[in-house]
Amino acid sequence: MEFVSNLRETLKASTESANRGGGTGDNSKGAYWCHDCAERIRDVDVEGENSPDCPDCGAAMEFERSPSSTGCAC
Repeated sequence: MEFVSNLRETLKASTESANRGGGTGDNSKGAYWCHDCAERIRDVDVEGENSPDCPDCGAAMEFERSPSSTGCAC
């Protein structure tokens, strides 16, 4: 029974996390992606308001928001 109790506590703790969705508390709203190269640059690492160019291929990167607090990006 201890296994079931431990499992239940683990699942309960994972759903109570205040920081779900991968955020690190630094006000990041998402990241810029190059889908061709799979390159990712977090928005807090980009200076200015323009989309950066991919460091690998030079194409304009696309902004995508972070998943919501439920872990879903829908």
